[in-house]
This record gives sequence, C-alpha cells and structure tokens, in this order.
Amino acid sequence: MKSVAIVVPVYNEEDNIEHFAASASKVMDALSYEYEILFVDDGSKDKSREILLKLERENPHISAIFLARNFGHQLALTCGLDHADADAVITMDGDMQHPPELIPKLISMWEDGYEVVQTIRETTEGVSFFKKTTSKYYYSLLNAISDVPIQPGGSDFRLMDRKVVEAFRLYPEHARFIRGMIGAMGFRQAKLSFVAPPRFAGVSKFSIRKMAHFAMDGILAYSSVPLRWAFYMGIFSGFCSLILLIHVFYETWLGNAVAGWATITVCILFFGGMQMVFLGIIGEYIGRIFEETKRRPLYLIGKEAKKRGGET
Repeated sequence: MKSVAIVVPVYNEEDNIEHFAASASKVMDALSYEYEILFVDDGSKDKSREILLKLERENPHISAIFLARNFGHQLALTCGLDHADADAVITMDGDMQHPPELIPKLISMWEDGYEVVQTIRETTEGVSFFKKTTSKYYYSLLNAISDVPIQPGGSDFRLMDRKVVEAFRLYPEHARFIRGMIGAMGFRQAKLSFVAPPRFAGVSKFSIRKMAHFAMDGILAYSSVPLRWAFYMGIFSGFCSLILLIHVFYETWLGNAVAGWATITVCILFFGGMQMVFLGIIGEYIGRIFEETKRRPLYLIGKEAKKRGGET
C-alpha cells in the first residue's frame, strides 16, 4: 500500500488544530493509503503544543515536531519535508484555507503520473482589496525580473512525489522562497485551481512585516536584476552630472553668474538618495551571502515526535 504524508506547519493555531486534524483524518480514512499527518510547531506560545501532544497520544496517524523557537513558515515547512517519509508528501496550512477535501484530487493527479501537483489560489473569500492588489502586482514584478516563472496565486499547498522531496533536500539556502524553488526544480508538474475559504478560526499570523520579508526573499533569491538596475542608474546619474558640469563651465566662460543653485541642490539630493537605495540593495545581497557562509543549521528541534525518537 502506498503512503502519503501531510506536512502542516502551525504557529499559535490552538483554535484550528483539532478541527483540521479531524477533517484531514476523515478524508484520508476514506482512501486506500497509509498516511501520516505531521505537524511542525514553529515555536507557538499558545496551547498548540499541548493540543498536539494530546492528538499524538490519541491518533496513531498524527505526529508532531516542536521547533526550538519561531523560525518562520518556510523553515517550518522545510523541517516537515526533511522528516516526512512517504511515497507522496502534501504540504498545507492548518487554518482550513487549504481545504482537506482537495487531497483526493491531488493524489489522483499524482497517480496519473504527475510528480508535483501545485494548487493555484484563484482568490480568498473575504480577502482585503489591499492584499489582493499587492499580491497581483508583486507576482507581475517578480515574473518580469526573474528567470524562473512564478505562478501567480501559487501557494504552499501542493503534493510532491518522494523523488521531488529528496531533490528538495539538496537545497541548503537559508532565505527560502519554496514556491520558486519547486517551480525551478522541474519534474512533471500539474496545476489545480481552488478558491480559498476563510480561516476556520483566529487571524493570520503573517504580518505585513513578514509578508514584506517573504516578498524580498522571492525577489532576491531568483533575480539579479535589482543589481543591474543599480548599475544602469549609476551610468545615468554620471551622465546627468557630466551635462550639469558642462553647463556650469559654459556659464562661467560667458562670465555669467551660475544660476540654478536650487536645481543643483535638488539634483544632489535626488542622486544621493538613489545611491543610498542601491547601496541598500547591494547590502541585502551581501547580507544573504554572509548568512549562507556561516553555514548555520536551518532550524533546531526542541522536541521531536516520540515515534521518531523522543526528545532531542
């Protein structure tokens, strides 16, 4: 009998965990597969830990890994993929916005020969206009500057064959944009569209700051275009400065007072500001290089599932 593992990162989801576990178990019990639901607790500060330990004792199909602190959604997903041992692995969130009812369809498409089945979120019920608009234009920008096509509306709700998971484990980088990583890996991929329902309970833990950091990871991980823009803008700034210098020399040669000091001041402030922006872009790339050279572990496990060896 083939096996399926469902990897679910959670952070302060005490109101959702039991409902998700019951829904996913009901779906999987109706299928002819061995299965495991592997929760990865990303340093929750609520009662998520106690709930997961209780579910682990009561349900032989459920296990949990507890990270030593909050490492972020992408690294929690990575931890789950590193520890999942099944013929196919499904990653999804535990707030019910990734409907468990779609799991049979994902598995069916996998059985048809697809090695990655990527879900595409057409929209989210009740999502704000701001989030919908920024997401749309972010993916447009990302695809315009990246060599790797990123599917707009792509989510971390996907199925991967064992060979894809093993290939994914070869990627050691810290700043992770898993949607881009999976898309860049290749393999035979299929897409499945869905409309995300509202959260079952609670509010999203993905703050604006976290979304901005995640967006920056996506841009810097798959494009060097910002650095190229900095180079082109440097050339443009130098050219404008040369024209302005020739103008000053010409006015001086005519014996006229050099006019336009306000213009010169504005130009200095503008180009000085541009230089600071592009130095910041370069700094972001250098900072990521610095993080990678330290070769620190991606995550630390505070307590592993008892089925997997007890505390670490």
